[in-house]
Amino acid sequence: MVLKIKDIDETQAPLLDHLIELRARLMRIILALVVAFFVCFYFANDIFGFLVRPLTNAFPPGQGKLIYTQLYGAFFVNVKVALFAAFLVCFPIIANQLWAFVAPGLYAKEKKAFLPFLLATPILFTAGAALAYFVVMPTAFHFFLGFEGERGGLSLEALPETGAYLSLVMQFIMAFGISFLLPVLLLLLNRAGIISRDDLVRARRYVIVGITIIAAVITPPDVISQLMLAIPLWLLYESALAIMWFTDRKKAAATGTELAPTPGETIS
Repeated sequence: MVLKIKDIDETQAPLLDHLIELRARLMRIILALVVAFFVCFYFANDIFGFLVRPLTNAFPPGQGKLIYTQLYGAFFVNVKVALFAAFLVCFPIIANQLWAFVAPGLYAKEKKAFLPFLLATPILFTAGAALAYFVVMPTAFHFFLGFEGERGGLSLEALPETGAYLSLVMQFIMAFGISFLLPVLLLLLNRAGIISRDDLVRARRYVIVGITIIAAVITPPDVISQLMLAIPLWLLYESALAIMWFTDRKKAAATGTELAPTPGETIS
């Protein structure tokens, strides 16, 4: 069957409307990022001072300093600080615009099911970033500075470079923040029917190994940081299994069916 030009135009119209709306949403996101960048750049010294606080507290009182080895080093550190802060500040706006673009294509039941995951994402990311800033970074920095002293009659002193320190801080915050989204990912996959709770229970030992490997790769090469990421990730994995267990039990009660016990499961 041959389509007429009018029919082709009618089939393309909805796609063009979606593309136009997507462009409008992206432009709003870009505008928000640009405005947030300039505001954050104005306060870059204060923001960087906040990020430096864990290192300051790790040094003995009145000691320690940051250096930059290139004349333009401090300027580009402020640029990176502003970009990093602008993204964090604009994350709710980005999520809102993406939700506004996707939501009209969902049924009311799908919106109700997806909305808790959307709300949990910034909360879990903030929790992971807070753990990194208030617990992991101070502990790791105390551990790193413990190697200061004397070697062969020479003084061994830590002189952190601003760019390298900022990269380390961003690595900590992003690694813990993104990793804490593991329950959201697992529950979404479970809700979509891609994986089941029984599959995750059977794969528990492999998941623990995978969590250990991920923690070793995305954190600095010290055992303390790796354990401080691996243990919360394992607890979040178990919490996702517990939520799935309650959800499955609720569905079974509503349908009058009985859940079959999972081999090796400890939850009763």
